Amino acid sequence: MHEFVAALQTTRLQNCFNPYADCCSVHDLPDAPMVRANMLSDVIQRAEERSVDAIWIGRDLGYRGGRRTGLALTDDVHFNRHLSRWEVASKRPTAGPPVAERTASIVWELLDAIPENVFLWNVFPLHPHDDDEPFSNRQHSRKERKVGEEILSYLIDVLQPSRIVAVGNDASEVAKRHSSERSSVSVRHPSYGGQTIFRQQIRDLYSIEHGTLI
Repeated sequence: MHEFVAALQTTRLQNCFNPYADCCSVHDLPDAPMVRANMLSDVIQRAEERSVDAIWIGRDLGYRGGRRTGLALTDDVHFNRHLSRWEVASKRPTAGPPVAERTASIVWELLDAIPENVFLWNVFPLHPHDDDEPFSNRQHSRKERKVGEEILSYLIDVLQPSRIVAVGNDASEVAKRHSSERSSVSVRHPSYGGQTIFRQQIRDLYSIEHGTLI
């Protein structure tokens, strides 16, 4: 187990699902937390061995995406595509049909046209939810953000990316505080009508021709 993931497993906060330590009684396989922890550990180890172009930072894990997969900005549908970019293999930690998430679909539409090593993460790496509503999404609190920023700082030190790509306003504010030694770029979040701007900004950033996207 990578020491980063081992530390992440110990992060416990109220009304927050930790996919590397918690097991969802509705959707998870019995060994899901360890599957997600081992998988993330493998991905980080692969990323350490390579030159990471950027860490793309979202806001927090969603109940249809990262809560299930343990991978930021990644749903069940794109689970294997995420792992294959790092030459990692793992079974899916959830049971039943794959669940799609709109933000993940748009992000992976672009990533499939980007050959550079991009590591996906979030300002807050757990799934924050409303009290007694585990399958809801809420924005993380100021206290939770502080915890998330400490974890992000640790990850940046481990991976040493060339730049940070902040996806959305929340991530942009955090990225500015962690970009003293590297460049940071802010792009529109693809949700709430921002998908067109997001697509164009990523196309421009990575010089993707329109014809290369499906």
